[in-house]
Amino acid sequence: MNYTVKTYEEAVKVVEEVGLLPLAHLIPDFPSLNSITLEDAWHSGTEFDPWNWRTKFSADGVAGYGKFMKKKSILISRQLLPYVKKVLGYNDSVEERYNNGNVSKEALHLFRIINLEEGIDTRALRTKAEMREKGKKKIFENALVELQGTMDIVISGIQEKRDENGEKNGWSSTSFETYDSWAKRNGIESISLDKDEARNYLLTHFKNICTNETSVKKLKKILE
Repeated sequence: MNYTVKTYEEAVKVVEEVGLLPLAHLIPDFPSLNSITLEDAWHSGTEFDPWNWRTKFSADGVAGYGKFMKKKSILISRQLLPYVKKVLGYNDSVEERYNNGNVSKEALHLFRIINLEEGIDTRALRTKAEMREKGKKKIFENALVELQGTMDIVISGIQEKRDENGEKNGWSSTSFETYDSWAKRNGIESISLDKDEARNYLLTHFKNICTNETSVKKLKKILE
């Protein structure tokens, strides 16, 4: 599984073939976006910059993107996404899980806002959630990671900050969308398998593409 890519289109093919591509190293002897691309290309601001690709995958509907596993940023192909969602996600709604004590108050609060304003960017979300204060930044970030870890939300793209004249002004901001909204918008259907069946499907896929047993064991542990 030795890949070297220089263009976004080449990276798309790797995601489609491998099915799961962390941005940085996560799984032994398994590709990540930073391991298959040229170091000099990162943060170059060009069309060959993998940092710019990360949200383009999601914006184009090529792959789901978010901190889905071990609080790390992951790209998951359209084909595997419903299976990973079945394994990492829940049948119960966020509201139901909150009532059962399995979701934090802050995560529920953010989910409600995102559900009402699909594609809301980070700056607007912090403002609407009343978490602009410096002391609430970590609480805000932890709640977002919590919702991504259960695949209730995904990173859907970025929004450029613009001034009153419409000119780009400052850093771009990550946008969030509920998984259900993003999947529906991109024509990704849910599957009828249960969690164990979905996990077995994923492990079979990874066994077929991985020659390293350590990689498969790590993936199995992540999917437990």
